[in-house]
Amino acid sequence: MLTIFNQQNINDFTNPRKGEIKLGECVSVLNTRKSLEEGLENSDASFVIFGVPEDIGVKMNGGNGGAHTSFIPAIKAFLNTQQNQFIKGDDILILGYLDCFDNVMDFDPSDREKGDLLVKSIDKEVSELVGLIIKSNKIPIIIGGGHNNAYGNIKGLSLAKNTPINVINLDAHTDLRRLEERHSGNGFSYALEEGYLNKYFMFGLHENYTPQYIFEKIHNSINLEYNTFEELEVSQVTSFKNELQRATNFIEDNFYGIEIDLDCIQYFPSSAMTPSGFTPQQTRQFVHHFSKNNKASYIHICEGAPAVKNEPTTAVQVGKFISYLISDFIKAKEI
Repeated sequence: MLTIFNQQNINDFTNPRKGEIKLGECVSVLNTRKSLEEGLENSDASFVIFGVPEDIGVKMNGGNGGAHTSFIPAIKAFLNTQQNQFIKGDDILILGYLDCFDNVMDFDPSDREKGDLLVKSIDKEVSELVGLIIKSNKIPIIIGGGHNNAYGNIKGLSLAKNTPINVINLDAHTDLRRLEERHSGNGFSYALEEGYLNKYFMFGLHENYTPQYIFEKIHNSINLEYNTFEELEVSQVTSFKNELQRATNFIEDNFYGIEIDLDCIQYFPSSAMTPSGFTPQQTRQFVHHFSKNNKASYIHICEGAPAVKNEPTTAVQVGKFISYLISDFIKAKEI
């Protein structure tokens, strides 16, 4: 169920300072006197931000919980970003979040049947909301939550555009696991199987954590392409810059989504935190590069999990970095 933010929610998260203007003082919220669809259509904003704070799909995939804990820190950090010559708040609507809290708190990962039903229920809500936002000629910015929500993003964009769409995914993992119970490891598998996903480029896969049957699946399809982190940063047989362009050439013939799994960043608090990965700067460069293309139709930033580190400053840092990615996306789209 969608929990819609009101102006008081925004005010509570924003810390004004004399002589400065924060984004939280300028962003808009939905007019709740109108239907969701009508409110979105009547909004002057170009970007709509909403959260999916859940970790059910992650736990179903054997990952560490905590992905439900990044949305609020991210929104707080973003709303306290300075409005200046580089970014304006009046083009941004803060919608709210899909409330999965009770299910997250009560979920037992050993109950595979219940987990499957819960993830599919979230799939439905995400796809419908993404579709509504895109049909209102706006760009969704989705803050996860698990990477299972990629399926809903892809389905929502595909149905709204009435065509299978493309995706670029910065990730240590393909999320192309078998069509079993729904979880964070098979969102792209289901999107392919059901005809919502056309071309899919996986950027920065970790060779040590990709099963051979998935590599064989990729090699047998002209619509699937990838590079590995090892090729880019260890053996260096190719460069980050060259691969950005190769991936662009692969996906830019159609509308596409940008998927960012934060477990690809070295030591970033996430559901599958890694000691070897991309830097925060490379991740921001990636977002900027793919966002400036006019075919870029949404961004999904997922699997941040400050709860995996028992440190009081972790949530602030995770939220701040997600905020950077949100602003990088918006700035690149407005160039």
